[in-house]
Amino acid sequence: MQFKTISMIGLGYIGLPTAAVFASRKIKVIGVDVNQKAVDTINRGEIHIVEPDLDMVVHAAVKEGYLRATTTPEPAEAFLIAVPTPFKGENHEPDLSYIESAAKAIAPVLAKGNLVILESTSPVGATEQMAEWLAEARPDLTFPQTHGEESDIRIAHCPERVLPGHVLRELVQNDRIIGGMTPKCSQLACTLYKSFVEGECVVTNARTAEMCKLAENSFRDVNIAFANELSIICDKLDIDVWELIKLANRHPRVNILQPGAGVGGHCIAVDPWFIVYGAPNEAKLIKQARSSNDYKSEWVLNKIADIVAELRVPDRSINVAIYGVAFKANIDDCRQSPALYIAEKVLEMPGVSLSIVEPNIGILPESLKSARHLKYCDLGVDADLHVLLVDHTSFKSMKRPGGRVIDMKGVW
Repeated sequence: MQFKTISMIGLGYIGLPTAAVFASRKIKVIGVDVNQKAVDTINRGEIHIVEPDLDMVVHAAVKEGYLRATTTPEPAEAFLIAVPTPFKGENHEPDLSYIESAAKAIAPVLAKGNLVILESTSPVGATEQMAEWLAEARPDLTFPQTHGEESDIRIAHCPERVLPGHVLRELVQNDRIIGGMTPKCSQLACTLYKSFVEGECVVTNARTAEMCKLAENSFRDVNIAFANELSIICDKLDIDVWELIKLANRHPRVNILQPGAGVGGHCIAVDPWFIVYGAPNEAKLIKQARSSNDYKSEWVLNKIADIVAELRVPDRSINVAIYGVAFKANIDDCRQSPALYIAEKVLEMPGVSLSIVEPNIGILPESLKSARHLKYCDLGVDADLHVLLVDHTSFKSMKRPGGRVIDMKGVW
């Protein structure tokens, strides 16, 4: 089957680049998003997120008529869902409401022979739950959970596995995990992705595909927790953790990741909790790693508070400069960002004035509106305490600033 029209539900950090790559292969793409501003921006051939080279691809796709955005789903041959899957509450319960809303939105325009793919990183069983929501909304159609290979609608899970800042390249070059609810579902999904994927499309079932993405990010979370714990130990023992890790990684079977101020983003900081929620008594190490990485942010805050207390003098505020509030280097995404959390807490400290040095974000989040926002720091920043939390490229060319310094990324 050759796909002529596909629909991308969700035009965020994953949905828009995926839609643009499909459109660059001369496939008509109808992008759907609830954000009218994002829809209008895309239809002008512009982008509302930061991702290298994406602006050029989107502009060309819109100009050539292969990409169009709307707030209302329209008929297509394949529907790809890339919406948020956060957790809710103190128990980190997975929130599938965005997937449910997307499923109910596309249900009225589904037709026999359509393919529906859930790309959102999801807890195990989410694809089957989505299929149930679709079946409830369209009793006139048959689905894999009841009719297997003979179903009217094909359903699969295919998680994204790309690195922000390199999304366009990795969408094309990385292997893709295809988890169909039946073999025919997987086969059809492979046909779709092979229109642009140069890596291998590896077939499994939906549950294994869901767990694969969770396992990948949990592995990294555990490794980072080890690195973060090492950094705390090294700080106590007066050892340079960056040199230590560099030396340890010379061992042919050792690859310690880099420590930081915690772990953020929509994947590594969230996905392990999906495993913990599904198997709370078994996921002991995964849960501990999550807790350890969350603790690292509190550890950084304690170091900041201690230095602020040392520097405090009567009748003058202590000037603190925080470098970076995105969740990782060279992007504008603040989701689950430990740096953002630390900045918010520093802003609450009495007798502290805060400057945020963040070149990748046009307007700071509302929670930091009272802080001073500096997009450029070529001439240096006047502060009593400099706290580097994110290793943006522009910070690496800076000289070590004067005053007290807390460098959580080993840049200075």
